[in-house]
Amino acid sequence: MLNRVPSARICAGLACLGLTVLAPAQGATASVEARVEGGTVRGALEHNVIAFKGIPYAAPPVGALRWAPPQPVKPWKGVRSALHFGPDCAQLPTPGDAAPLRTAPKENCLYLNVWRPKSASARHLPVMVWIYGGGFVDGGTSPAVYDGTQFARDGVVLVSFNYRLGNFGFFAFPALSRQQADSLLGNYAFMDQIAALKWVRRNIAAFGGDPHNVTLFGESAGGVSVNALLMTPLARGLFARAIIESGGGRDNIFQARPVTGSPQSAEAMGIRLARHLGIEGEGAVALAELRALPAAKLVDGLNMATLPSDRTYVGGPILDGRLYRGAPTAVYAAGGGARVPVMIGTNTDEIGQLSAGSLPALWASFGPDAALARAVYDPDGQRTLQQVSTAAGGDQWMVEPARAIARLLSERGQRVYEYRFGYVASSARRILSGAPHASEIPYVFNTIGTINTQWGSPPHNAVHDAWQTSRADEAMARAVHAYWVAFAKTGRPDPKGLPAWPEYHASADRLMSFSERGPVPEADPWSKRLDLAERVAERATHRPGR
Repeated sequence: MLNRVPSARICAGLACLGLTVLAPAQGATASVEARVEGGTVRGALEHNVIAFKGIPYAAPPVGALRWAPPQPVKPWKGVRSALHFGPDCAQLPTPGDAAPLRTAPKENCLYLNVWRPKSASARHLPVMVWIYGGGFVDGGTSPAVYDGTQFARDGVVLVSFNYRLGNFGFFAFPALSRQQADSLLGNYAFMDQIAALKWVRRNIAAFGGDPHNVTLFGESAGGVSVNALLMTPLARGLFARAIIESGGGRDNIFQARPVTGSPQSAEAMGIRLARHLGIEGEGAVALAELRALPAAKLVDGLNMATLPSDRTYVGGPILDGRLYRGAPTAVYAAGGGARVPVMIGTNTDEIGQLSAGSLPALWASFGPDAALARAVYDPDGQRTLQQVSTAAGGDQWMVEPARAIARLLSERGQRVYEYRFGYVASSARRILSGAPHASEIPYVFNTIGTINTQWGSPPHNAVHDAWQTSRADEAMARAVHAYWVAFAKTGRPDPKGLPAWPEYHASADRLMSFSERGPVPEADPWSKRLDLAERVAERATHRPGR
């Protein structure tokens, strides 16, 4: 599918923070060196902030550590350079990705990056931790659109980290289950995310950050990850608030398989992958042969473009009951999940596709609501099958689940803020009628000047056309970014000088709309079509065999 988480050691004084003041004068620049687990790292002053790149947060997950929980970093001597991104994780990048990697992907990839304000007096700052998307098969921290400079300029310590993808990130095998019977299994991507968050808890004070004021945010597969981290008790206490951007929420995107127990289990898929790669058996010898395969062999051509036709990849998150507990809507409805403030939303031209060979077949798929579906999605009878399939699919995959989560969390007393992003870059309005999946990201990071294509639907197909940013585009980027920063600082998206963003309550159904009109709080204009999508979801949940 999708595009493109121990107690802190706290002490007083700049020495404990790992910072060295260059001069006592107010506004002095902090040292570009910081002491972290493993040793000292040296970053650089870039664009008026200090950036540290390629810091290892876990040992390389290679050899015997392929398909193992992340292990501690091996200490280094001297000062380690943190001037360049570490490799993004092993993958075959999707052609035309609008967030192209700037590294050569490798299996040795568990690195993170930190951007902090340059002031030596900047301490106890809010921290934001970014989780990229890419369908759990693509993505990384190196794309220019994820640069954390603007967050650091606005007084936030921004952290981004890599996590294992594809067959490296989600894999189960009988020999693994026997060897790791008392350990976590299958969801190595989520294990990495939690290891990175624990690293932040233990080390972020060295960069001026407050380990108890961490906001987790992610988009698409990153949004799915935020939901997973909200749900698992293993991440409890590692972040204080969360932002879910286009992260789904029902069980209609991934086929979340149990670890074992059926012909379609994650272990069964692992055996199928091994045979596909020429390895027979399911014991220790077969596992050793799998671990000895070159990384490129295990990537196996998997990316966003090939994902729909792949028959050997487990498909994403595995139902292990510990790291991934199932559809977020079901878990939250049952009372599970961290009780922290949440921002959640989607875009107006979301990812999603309904399978139907004709419009009559598509309407029929709505069962008793067929006539209503026609009235909602094709009121004038002029829309094509592709247009209707995409609009209804986006509602079912992304938009309605976001509303459902907002309702569930707000009903139990959590502060929730919902948004709908519909802003289209000025120069792209002649070819786009809505904001595609992931297109909010350069506005959130305020990095629209770093890209020259308008983002499109997965697999991140760009509309290859000159994209010159306008003053309106820049104003929208400043506004969206300001709301995200305000939420990180206070738990409320209330930047000075911008319209107030109302808390979400089902009775009012109000959200913040980002469009050509600017940021506008309003009652959800899509309430009728989302009510329809909700009924479809409820019927699917109660269908025999579910």
